[in-house]
Amino acid sequence: MNTHQFTIMDDGIRLNAKLDYPKDFSGKCPLVIVIHGFTGHMEERHIIAVTEAINEAGFAALRVDMYGHGHSDGAFEDHTLYKWLTNALTVIDYARGLDFATDLYLCGHSQGGLTTILAGALKHDALKGLMPLSPATMIPEGARKGDLLGTSFDPDRIPEKLVAHDGRALKGNYARVAQTIHVEEAVDRFTGDVLLVHGDADEAVPVQCGIDTAKRYARCELVLIPGDNHCYDYHLEQVVEAVRRWLEARKA
Repeated sequence: MNTHQFTIMDDGIRLNAKLDYPKDFSGKCPLVIVIHGFTGHMEERHIIAVTEAINEAGFAALRVDMYGHGHSDGAFEDHTLYKWLTNALTVIDYARGLDFATDLYLCGHSQGGLTTILAGALKHDALKGLMPLSPATMIPEGARKGDLLGTSFDPDRIPEKLVAHDGRALKGNYARVAQTIHVEEAVDRFTGDVLLVHGDADEAVPVQCGIDTAKRYARCELVLIPGDNHCYDYHLEQVVEAVRRWLEARKA
């Protein structure tokens, strides 16, 4: 990949970013912003594979490490969906200012997929399409019920500390913020084209979450990956093919 690494500033927070150009870049092309998931980063295997598929379809890809993740500023324990959403809006505005970028698309995996849905609602007039990959749409409802990150708690008395699946601490503000978010309202606000991909053996986000979200979107293609898990450890090539095919159809 022809890659340029740089920093995007979001209210004093440095976001680590990489811009990957397609092989036959000739001065103008559409662009896809790519957002990783909870505890993840832009260099994960599935993120790189999706980025390569985007480039193969003739699109540029703008990968970003979100607040508290990868090489971006912020402590993991302090991150919330509000902070990620603010990051996403800033990155979209940055991409809109790129002279070479024509149509803009937004893609995200897991919590990045949820962020894609939320940012898509707020920036529906700036985005041609969305690609949520195994979007973690159950986070807000889990926070409201007191069942989040494998921990049960009183939703009216959220603990000061939660623990992520990799053992890192996360402040209770993460759950407090999540309780205020309503995914259905965000889905209803975006009426453009959507590709939603989900492994039907996802151990982290129930596949029914993806199915229900896809049904609610006005124009959504749902691709289920048989026997695959949350990060597509078994059939990543099917995810890659779905992304490449969907984008190529939009460029034609």
